[in-house]
Amino acid sequence: MKSESVHLGMQQAVVEAPQFTQLLSATRRGARLGRLLTVEQLVAWGWFRDGEATHSAALVVAELASNAVRHGRLEGRGFRLTLARLASGGLRIEVTDPRGERLPVRSEDGLGMVVVDALATDWGVRPFPPSGKTVWAEICSGGP
Repeated sequence: MKSESVHLGMQQAVVEAPQFTQLLSATRRGARLGRLLTVEQLVAWGWFRDGEATHSAALVVAELASNAVRHGRLEGRGFRLTLARLASGGLRIEVTDPRGERLPVRSEDGLGMVVVDALATDWGVRPFPPSGKTVWAEICSGGP
């Protein structure tokens, strides 16, 4: 779990950012479960179930998880979904799969990353050694 240290005189307090992580099977069912778990976690964090930001986050997770299943799958390996609340109140979504050589691209041929690009305030990809990658996206706040 990520944490940030804050120094208060001689004492040190640790502030932890709320985070949710789940390993999922690299199947259509696993991708669907990731989307459903995202909505439930966001509601637990105070986001509005029927809010625009919650719907955007669910769509981004659906696209990234679908890409992990379709393009990042290796036999016997799943993918990891991580949701982390940002200090701004927004959300960082990360989907990690074992296929680091297959990077996502924004293309008119496939709409997945076009949707992510349209809904996220920012997104990118980083290596996940030894051979995987993490595709991340950030969504603005959807809570009070």
